[in-house]
Amino acid sequence: AQIRYSIPEELTRGAFVGNIAKDLGTDVAKLAAANLQVLSDSDSQYFSVNVNTGVIMVSERIDREQLCGQNPRCFLHLKLAIENPVEFYRIEVEILDINDNPPEFPSEEVSLRIYELASLGARFPIQPAQDPDVGTNTLQTYHLSANDNFNLNVKARTDGGKFPELVLERALDREFRAFHYLVLTAEDGGSPPQSSKIRITIQVLDANDNHPVFDRPSYGARLVENSPLGTLVVKLNATDVDEGPNGDIRYSLSSHNSAALRQIFAIDEQTGEIRVQGNLDFEEATVYEIEVEAKDMGSPTMEEHCSVVVEITDVNDNAPEVILTSFSSTLSEDALPGTVVAVIHVRDRDSGEQGKVLCHVSPDLPFQLRKDYEHQYSLLTSTRLDREHVAYYNVTVSASDLGNPPLSRHTILPITVIDVNDNAPQFEQASYEVLVAENNPVGSVLVTVSAADPDSEQNSRLSYSILRAGGTDPGLDPTRYLSIHPTNGQVTAKFPFDYEQTTYLQFHVEVSDGGSPALRNRTLVHVFVVDQNDNAPRVHFPRAGEDSATQFRISPSIVPPALITKVVAIDADSGRNAWLSYHLVEATDLGLFSVALRSGEVRIMRALQETDASAHELLVVVRDAGEPPLSTAVTLVVLVEEKGPEALQGSEARAADSGGLPTITLYLIVSLVLISTVSLVGLAALGIRCL
Repeated sequence: AQIRYSIPEELTRGAFVGNIAKDLGTDVAKLAAANLQVLSDSDSQYFSVNVNTGVIMVSERIDREQLCGQNPRCFLHLKLAIENPVEFYRIEVEILDINDNPPEFPSEEVSLRIYELASLGARFPIQPAQDPDVGTNTLQTYHLSANDNFNLNVKARTDGGKFPELVLERALDREFRAFHYLVLTAEDGGSPPQSSKIRITIQVLDANDNHPVFDRPSYGARLVENSPLGTLVVKLNATDVDEGPNGDIRYSLSSHNSAALRQIFAIDEQTGEIRVQGNLDFEEATVYEIEVEAKDMGSPTMEEHCSVVVEITDVNDNAPEVILTSFSSTLSEDALPGTVVAVIHVRDRDSGEQGKVLCHVSPDLPFQLRKDYEHQYSLLTSTRLDREHVAYYNVTVSASDLGNPPLSRHTILPITVIDVNDNAPQFEQASYEVLVAENNPVGSVLVTVSAADPDSEQNSRLSYSILRAGGTDPGLDPTRYLSIHPTNGQVTAKFPFDYEQTTYLQFHVEVSDGGSPALRNRTLVHVFVVDQNDNAPRVHFPRAGEDSATQFRISPSIVPPALITKVVAIDADSGRNAWLSYHLVEATDLGLFSVALRSGEVRIMRALQETDASAHELLVVVRDAGEPPLSTAVTLVVLVEEKGPEALQGSEARAADSGGLPTITLYLIVSLVLISTVSLVGLAALGIRCL
């Protein structure tokens, strides 16, 4: 026979299972006498029988889940054996499940990484909870904590398993919430139900769904022109709520910017600092508008744009410019005061007061500036010009602005004064005095007259000519004796001068320039002919032939120093060249006669003796004082004779004739002194004039 009992699991030791005696309809005493034994099919003895009462009791803890696992029905089988007679009874104890096990998840926490652009309806399975209980005590349902994005879907399998899934119902936004914290509760159907929870951490993976954002739509900066290279303009700040490469921002200048602007400004792609890398010139641009873009490193890249307006403040960095609208580099020296030489336009690229320009020229120059209007000046002559005083001007036009400090620019205008024939030639000397030695060579230069004309070029080209001086002897035509070179003023002699014929000559030299009309001037030239020793003394007495001698007779009783005769000579030269001296060179007896050095008187020096010769020959030389000296010789023969009255009378007659000789000599000496005095006075006057 088979007996079935049902007991819940986890009964305590000694718990009642059933009364075998009652159920078998057997007396309890009989069971005890029959040696009742309980045999189990398992290794463990979960039950025992009280033979005195016939009650089957729990002897060990019974865990249905351990015994049967997930089988919906769990049985333990016992065998009862009795003797006399031997009988076997099969007892089947069904172990009923109790809700002693809550559902358990594999872990207390699970993490999910979900792309923030995941599609709506996407499912994300969660490892299910396990409940070893069966029937209604096993896992029945799941509950998800309240949230905005996910719903719970429980997927049931044919084996009765239930698998939870998170279903995306609302789009994720990592930038709004990067992490979602959910609680999933698994609950069984026991009474009371048991449950367990698992924490679900959902990390929303970033998608590049946000573009960078600048902290302001536009930026403004103000810089001074000519700011140094590297000057910070502005520091941009853009943020991207994405993360990782999607939020990593790189700055750059937009391609919309001109190439010129890119040469002036540079941006640091990491920091967003815009700095000056070129020259800032207010005069080229007063405002720069820089287009900047910020890009993230996501894929695809997202970008944002902003503008930076940079205002340039003007500084006085531009010197004024001087522009010649009209300019004449040459100016006639007879130009009237007020003549316009140049029209000047000035400008300054700076602004405001720094762009206002004032011009001036040196007050020491014969020029002045007249302001025509705001930016135009005219350069005028202020006085008459004189090329001979200043032939060339460098007129410096100074233009200065009103900046602080002021800047200036100097422009030099070279002005050449054109000559006008307004100056007559001028001789170096008002008159010239020339000493010319007679017998000068033909063509020799007597004097060079020199004139100067301060004019230039054709107006200063001079031409010389000789004119007769007023008051001169009409027979002395200077052009007959002299000629002059027309360009260098050299006066040359056509013939040698002869002092004995011409001692003085004067004439005018006229010089004229090459201007139109020509201007002229004159100078007076005095020519003094200087005597040369070119004439030998000429003996006038005694007269004798070329090879003959003059005889004189004396008495033997003549008393010394009696005058025998007197040699008289003259010299056509003048001055020292006409100073004569007489010398006794040869004589029969040199001690008997003497000749006076200056007068030429021949005298006997001692009384005649009987031993003396009766005839004496004397050689008298007349020599002038020139250099070299010239001389003439005369031979005298003195005869010693006793004469009659006639002879003596002849001698006296000669003596009487010779009595007039001293008067002639006196005239010669006076003439020589006068000529010498005039010459000395002329030389002195010439020396004083030269000084």
